[in-house]
Amino acid sequence: MAIKEDFDNLIDKLKTERDEISLKLHLATMEAKEEFEGAEEQWQLIKTKAAEIADDSVETSEEFIAKAKIVGDELKETYQRIAKRITE
Repeated sequence: MAIKEDFDNLIDKLKTERDEISLKLHLATMEAKEEFEGAEEQWQLIKTKAAEIADDSVETSEEFIAKAKIVGDELKETYQRIAKRITE
């Protein structure tokens, strides 16, 4: 009977670990979705800035372009964090 008890204990431990992992995955997915929604605002901003920079009739300074690049770099980092979260 000791083997059956050991097996039952193993099953209980596996169930607990499985449940914990499942919860962590769910929470990570929710966090990734929330972060992506925030990134969508940055995406709209960078698209607007890119259109302004591309428009020859609008004068853009180097400072404006540098700030747009910063937003782009931040967005890139955000996308990388999200991708890492959903692939782990």
